[in-house]
Amino acid sequence: MTRYLNYICVLCIALSVVACKSSQSISKKDVSDKGHTTTKSIKKKYAELLQVSEYDIKNTDLYQFINQWYGVPYKYAGKDKKGIDCSGLTAMLYQQVYHVTITPSTKALINEVKKIKTSDLKEGDLVFFNIKSSTASHVGVYLQNQKFVHASSSKGVMISDLNEAYFKKYFYSAGRVK
Repeated sequence: MTRYLNYICVLCIALSVVACKSSQSISKKDVSDKGHTTTKSIKKKYAELLQVSEYDIKNTDLYQFINQWYGVPYKYAGKDKKGIDCSGLTAMLYQQVYHVTITPSTKALINEVKKIKTSDLKEGDLVFFNIKSSTASHVGVYLQNQKFVHASSSKGVMISDLNEAYFKKYFYSAGRVK
């Protein structure tokens, strides 16, 4: 009897370890399906990652774009799948998703947007950070539920949360493309 209880305990521990997953981390593995992706699967995938309802994922072109670029490494002034920087990603996203041409320079872009409050952020708005600078040196595109997509110098193209301590510390401003 004791031996069976030991087996059950080991099984329960193994299942609980497998079932645990951090909701904060949005890893490359979580968005690794870069092949043909249906609208339904895109909605499901990004609803889970952003912790929203599938109904809230309306702009599937945006999430298709993110899906294709997710995990691409950071490269200063890069503009292709071998490497891209934050402003290059933002400019390319705007061109391909919104069909709007914007400056691929964070420092110039900050002066070309209408400043808005973080409480007014909507999908497609820009979020700026001053990392090791006195002005904006990093940019991302706001999605929803406090999440934004950007090209991180350490992890490449990814989705992060404005509520993370790092981004709260370096947040500079938010803006809407005119």
